Amino acid sequence: MKNILKGKVLIAVLVIAGILSCSSLAYILVRRPAAPPPDLTPESAILTIIPAPTSTPHFQPPTVTPFPPTPTTSPTPAPGQFAIGVYVLVINTGGEGLNIHSEPSINAKVLFSGNDAEVFLIKDGPVDAEGFTWWLLSASYDATRTGWAVQNYLSVIPSH
Repeated sequence: MKNILKGKVLIAVLVIAGILSCSSLAYILVRRPAAPPPDLTPESAILTIIPAPTSTPHFQPPTVTPFPPTPTTSPTPAPGQFAIGVYVLVINTGGEGLNIHSEPSINAKVLFSGNDAEVFLIKDGPVDAEGFTWWLLSASYDATRTGWAVQNYLSVIPSH
């Protein structure tokens, strides 16, 4: 009978231990705080733009460029007067345009035709030749549109 009691006690102890273990596990699972809901807000992103690599220019020795002579005209011409640094407008060509020459001469090569209402900057002049007053004009938007023109078809644009 002693062996039976020992076996029954052992089984009872194991059953009680199992019940206590299951109870403890159930208590822990029930009392455990709920996991916070996942944060669904998007993370802010930082965009870093990395410039593309460029080739390294090969060294070229500097070239000496002489400065052009300083103009002898006054730096601030009187309003409405033709002078270097003044903007002028092509006018009165009858739609045919103003011939812009390579040199201040009617016989010089015509480089292009300036259109009515086209604006140019006076770069040099005046040069009196062949009964006309000539000015070296340059379009500020296109350096290739540079040449000599007769003053008769130009009007000074007043500066404010």
